[in-house]
Amino acid sequence: MNSRPMSETVVKKRRRLLRRASSLLEPTVRNPFVHHLNLTTLDKIRIAVMSVTVVPLRLILGLAFFPIVYLLCRIALAGLTEEQLVKEPLQGWRRMLLYPTWLIGRFQFFIMGFHYVSVKGQRASRDEAPICVISPHTAFFDILIMFVLGLPHTNSVSREENGKAPLAGTLVNLLQPVFVSRKQSNSRHNASYEINRRVQPNSPWPQLLMFPEGTCTNKTCLINFKQGAFNPGLPVQPVVLHYNTDTVTWAYKGPQVLASMWLTMCNFNNKLEIEFLPVYKPNEEEKRDPALYAQNVRGVIARSLNLPVTDHSFEDCLLMKQAKKHGLPMEAGAVEFHKLTEKLGLKFTDIKEQLPKYAAIANSKGYISIEDFAEYLKLPVSPALEEVFAMYDRNGSGTIDFREYVIGSCLVAKPAEDEETLALAFERFCGNSYITKEELVEIMEKLLRMTDEQAEELFNQVDVDKTGQITYDQFKAYADLKPEYATLFNMYQELKKENKKQTEQEPNVDRNKNKTD
Repeated sequence: MNSRPMSETVVKKRRRLLRRASSLLEPTVRNPFVHHLNLTTLDKIRIAVMSVTVVPLRLILGLAFFPIVYLLCRIALAGLTEEQLVKEPLQGWRRMLLYPTWLIGRFQFFIMGFHYVSVKGQRASRDEAPICVISPHTAFFDILIMFVLGLPHTNSVSREENGKAPLAGTLVNLLQPVFVSRKQSNSRHNASYEINRRVQPNSPWPQLLMFPEGTCTNKTCLINFKQGAFNPGLPVQPVVLHYNTDTVTWAYKGPQVLASMWLTMCNFNNKLEIEFLPVYKPNEEEKRDPALYAQNVRGVIARSLNLPVTDHSFEDCLLMKQAKKHGLPMEAGAVEFHKLTEKLGLKFTDIKEQLPKYAAIANSKGYISIEDFAEYLKLPVSPALEEVFAMYDRNGSGTIDFREYVIGSCLVAKPAEDEETLALAFERFCGNSYITKEELVEIMEKLLRMTDEQAEELFNQVDVDKTGQITYDQFKAYADLKPEYATLFNMYQELKKENKKQTEQEPNVDRNKNKTD
């Protein structure tokens, strides 16, 4: 019996099995970790002139005060251990040294061009809102808010690495932040405990300032909020930062920190507006569910800025770095990590391990084309292969990006790794306890248009024991490496069933036609 093209019925059936859920559609926002600075000719002239005139003076004046700040910090921290710094805020004369440090720090920002910072709205007291959540987090200059609100009256969360930085780490330690390490597995738990301790009503610690996004973005959207600020279940005050320039923006791809600082100092005047939104008091459901609480507060800030939200997170930044290491465009690693974790149950290591596999296949400028897909499976391009390819290519672009590859590996390939599914595919394929070379050649010719030589080469790859037969164990071992084959085998069975059904219907059609005649 000659093979027929896959019918619309079969195609629709397979598409229903892998229906593109709206919750996994690709994001419609720009990559929040990529920043392109568009400078006009006048901007470039200004930067050139300021770089050899004003900026050197700003640097000299700013650095001239740094030894004084460093000395004040060293005196205030003298004789204190790490345990004492964590236990309670500075008291007495040590606390008094925060005031000159605060004033000098604010003056240094003035020198850098932040001459005036406007405040909109009313800052809530610590009793009303023990935590301020600040967004969007876009720049190194965001720490200016601490110098505006007053160092003695604020507390913060910081990366552990900042406290160990040469010279600047002394100032960070003076501020007594809650340290969190991205490298230690128990760090988040310890930080969450410390945050909860400091924000309690009877705690001596001042109001806590937190950037719930956890990393800098290009401020085109709000990424996923971390739950640290919302775990205590206490009221928070959303705070919005507005800059008048894009030079302050730092993202994982684009002008880096030093370049951003230099370009910002090349501006005549840098404006920052701090907007305090009304205090957000969680309901009982939000108190029980910090993720919901974080999501709702993010919505409040997004509406005030008229910005979309996305499920990207800091983990996407780490994946972008890994993508670059594997020779892929950095943007390939931005997969909306939080959404894939929530919807598919994937861990960071699960997605990270997929990157080298994807990079080995993606030979089309960081994407997988149908030709790349065929080469990976050592198959010719055919309607059946195109159908499997379409299961990965969720947006119908004709290529598979890394996000689609990860989702496809879960929705297409992973089910094929299930023991029961594999056993069923093998049983349907051969009907025996083994597959012969002739059987494999037949199916590959009918389903995938493989030549006899190509099918025999595939057979030899699977038949590692060279017995002339493929056993289930060999079939499973190969399907573990390339699970798309199990999907193709099941498609072959559906094709046979559909062809058989059509063949049985044809005589009935002929008889009905004769009766009509």
